[in-house]
Amino acid sequence: MSYVDGFVLAVPNENIEAYKEMARKAGDVWMEHGATAYVEAIGDDVPYGELTSFPRAVQAKDGETVVFAWVVYPSRAKRDEVMGKVMADPRLKDSMKDAPFDGKRMIFGGFVPFIEL
Repeated sequence: MSYVDGFVLAVPNENIEAYKEMARKAGDVWMEHGATAYVEAIGDDVPYGELTSFPRAVQAKDGETVVFAWVVYPSRAKRDEVMGKVMADPRLKDSMKDAPFDGKRMIFGGFVPFIEL
C-alpha cells in the first residue's frame, strides 16, 4: 500500500503565478527523488465553514486562495528516504527563500491509505 503526504496552504491571489512556478520546480524535485505522483490543486469550491473548513484551517485571508496538494510514494520508508533528499536539494531550498505564501499557516501530514481504488 502507498503512502501520502498532504498539504493545505493559502496563497495571496497576486502570488498565484509565482506559486505555480515554484510548485512546478518542487514537483520536479519530488519526482526525481522517487515520488510516484505529485499534485497541486487551486481551490475552486472551497467555502468558509462555520466551524471547520480548508480556509479556516490555514487562516486564509481576503484575497487568498486555498491550495491543496499531495505527494504519493510507494511506502512510508520510501517517503522518508525521498523527503530527506527533497529537503536537502538546493533547488527546493532556493525556491523557498522567497516563498510566495506564508509557510507558518501551511498544514501538512503523512497518511496511510486504507482504500485505494
